[in-house]
Amino acid sequence: MKLHDLQPAEGSKHRRRRVGRGISAGQGKTAGRGTKGQRARTGRGIKPYFEGGQLPLVRRLPHNRGFKNIFRTEYAVVNLGALDAFDAGAQVTPELLVTRGIIRQPDHVKVLGNGTLNKALTVKAHAFSTSAKEKIAAAGGTAEEIK
Repeated sequence: MKLHDLQPAEGSKHRRRRVGRGISAGQGKTAGRGTKGQRARTGRGIKPYFEGGQLPLVRRLPHNRGFKNIFRTEYAVVNLGALDAFDAGAQVTPELLVTRGIIRQPDHVKVLGNGTLNKALTVKAHAFSTSAKEKIAAAGGTAEEIK
């Protein structure tokens, strides 16, 4: 096949509709615009939020106060009580937490101090609360922060 043999797929190209070219063309007289009114005129400029002079929905709704920080990191939270299900001496990583179904994504994991930990574990996470670090150390384990 050569460049001059290329053709568009059958039925993919449509002829341009020539409106206002007589009654037999099927789009004559009003050219498919109906009769009279703002939408029938040429140069009609209706803004997307214009509602015919009625107070627009945008102005009827209350403002959202404050702002959303786009640089905020959302952490997947894990409590110490959930880590008690692992065997003693295990190395708990975000990927292991995902495979066990404790969290959904291993991107940013934070361990909080809710619950009790009775086994020595090596816990790797992106952030730890102070109480979580203390409880992990008290159980004989280590808390390693991932950068």
